Amino acid sequence: MSHRPSGTRNVAPSRFWASSTQPRQDDCQSSLSTAIFLLTPRNQTMCGITGILKFDPHATIDERRLIAMRDSLIHRGPDSAGIMNRGQIALAHRRLSIIDIGGGHQPMSNPSKDAWITYNGELYNFRELRQKLITAGCAFTTQSDTEVVLRAYEIYGAGCVHHLEGMFAFAIWDAKKRELFLARDRLGIKPLYYAITESELLFASEIKAILAGSNQNPSLNRAILPEYLASRYVAGNETFFEGVHKLLPGRTLSWSAAKGLTEHHYWQPPKVIEDTHFGYQDHVHAVRNALDEAVQSHLVSDVPIGLFLSGGLDSTALAGLMAPKVSGAIRTFSVGFKEASANELHYARLAARSVDAEHREILLSPDQFFAELPHLLWHEDEPIAFTSSIPLNVISRLARQHVKVVLTGEGADELFLGYGHRYRTTIWNTRLGGLYEGTLPETLRLRIAQIIPGLPKRLRRYAERSFLALGCNPRSIFFDNFSVFRDGTRQQLLSDHSLEASRDIYKPHLENYLAAGSDTLACMSNADLQTYLVELLMKQDQMSMAASLESRVPFLDHRLVDMVAAIPGRHRMHGGRTKGLLRDAVKDIVPTAIMNRSKMGFPVPVGDWLRGPFSGMVEEFVLSERAQRRDHFNRDHLSRLAHEHHSGSANHGDQLWLLINLEMWQRIYIDGEPHEQMYSGIASRSVPNASSINSAEWVSV
Repeated sequence: MSHRPSGTRNVAPSRFWASSTQPRQDDCQSSLSTAIFLLTPRNQTMCGITGILKFDPHATIDERRLIAMRDSLIHRGPDSAGIMNRGQIALAHRRLSIIDIGGGHQPMSNPSKDAWITYNGELYNFRELRQKLITAGCAFTTQSDTEVVLRAYEIYGAGCVHHLEGMFAFAIWDAKKRELFLARDRLGIKPLYYAITESELLFASEIKAILAGSNQNPSLNRAILPEYLASRYVAGNETFFEGVHKLLPGRTLSWSAAKGLTEHHYWQPPKVIEDTHFGYQDHVHAVRNALDEAVQSHLVSDVPIGLFLSGGLDSTALAGLMAPKVSGAIRTFSVGFKEASANELHYARLAARSVDAEHREILLSPDQFFAELPHLLWHEDEPIAFTSSIPLNVISRLARQHVKVVLTGEGADELFLGYGHRYRTTIWNTRLGGLYEGTLPETLRLRIAQIIPGLPKRLRRYAERSFLALGCNPRSIFFDNFSVFRDGTRQQLLSDHSLEASRDIYKPHLENYLAAGSDTLACMSNADLQTYLVELLMKQDQMSMAASLESRVPFLDHRLVDMVAAIPGRHRMHGGRTKGLLRDAVKDIVPTAIMNRSKMGFPVPVGDWLRGPFSGMVEEFVLSERAQRRDHFNRDHLSRLAHEHHSGSANHGDQLWLLINLEMWQRIYIDGEPHEQMYSGIASRSVPNASSINSAEWVSV
């Protein structure tokens, strides 16, 4: 009996909408070559990978399918494109040239052409690893990090992922073993999706590429609806498409005729280490040094690099660390809204002035916001979980006029405990709830819980979200307590109540929470790092990718993550301050006004817009007969939500946003309606003028 390492599991074929030998596009041209490289306009950039594996070793692959899949990713902005088609395996690539611009074309093979790679990412230690591989006997023909990954696989096999520092998603075909090896980086910065049928495996950087490999209509995976309503996204390996999965962060997936499909979990954050010899100031110095090194490594590039600057602590700290390391002024970019409650631009300007940055910004109107929604929803492949996706794309388009790469502050909140309301409320509930349960008998606690619904409205609102009603279970006090639609409201909303009962929608969240041990703050951080953050990173990848821009996240350098994740939560939230440890580590480079400001977090006043000039969005995409014919939701409950929000008696902006996005997504991907036509035919209602985005003006400051 063979022994499988811990974290490894066999993967069975899943139900997929059926693969096809014909692509969606009828005008694709086939090629007789096994590897071609097509030069494309240089104003398009961003990497995309895709491929098809037939399980039958005697099978062949229609190259038109591969080209259709590859060309569905053209918006990722290739500087070049290529394919490899050899019997049962075919790989394709769209390339962003960041390192070794003149070389490094993909798919790339080793000299003997018995190993091929298609790769998306940036390897920040590629020069050091390259030298190590040369010492081990490898010879290189390019200066690209792609070749370093391929040769590392030849030396280390599946263990190569442990030697890679950076963001990556790649596929390697090992012709000697007749094995396909897929891998995704530790934190999930780069995406990788796959679908399995009885006869083949398809994979790609985006779901739309997998769809392009089939002539069958995709189907909604209805089982995920409760989780979407609660969390905004799907935390496990499922997607909104029946049969399409995502390879989760820190995983590899391999196939061979001998072993079949095997998934391996090769990385997860370490547990907290209590070290009495390492004081708080030692942690402060260690974090500063590690963050400084992370920023330095993320600046490796043969093209200009900029910075998204919100005016918050995280991006301002990056500006302060980045400025001394580049020649000339750093280029910074910001986006805001005219509404004062949603505008942080004055802080961004302060941060830019503090480092003498070359700063640019844009104001986004509600008309422009909603006009962008349909085509960005198409880019994101799934309903847009966060309203911030739209301004993120707009700022990416601004940045792309000046740079090809930007640094961003994603990951700092999850790592350094920046979500103050959620984290503090959970700690309060956990501590007081533990005392409460240890003091009062269960019968009395149940009686108090029964009284809560009869309390005055304001008092009831707080009691319902406390340990008095929820107990101390993290499922209730941390996850469901901060969901968009909580347990009871989901049950009222969903037409099919069996969906809610079919599984625990918080299972992936809870597994990551409990894996961190007994430190409650570390548990919350661990859960958010591997669920909530993954969705944020996909938003960032897809929205910057749609603008042909690469984004990098220094706070998620895995060496920094490994170090900070092991620090006790009380140090990370030192003195009860959100990100207290980070604040102390960068206090000399962040202006006092920014250091002391309250967190806004990329606010978008969508609730006000849906109550006012864009109430027609609710009428069309939530209440219309077309939307309600899908029979996902209870009509009376939908009407009540819309009425309460419009009247101002309640704020259901987040809830309506999810419902609008789900309906628009179904029209695009399930009904096949072109996203360009999303608002046609409903001009009489208050929906945006799709051409209004052209009035956006870039402003240099």
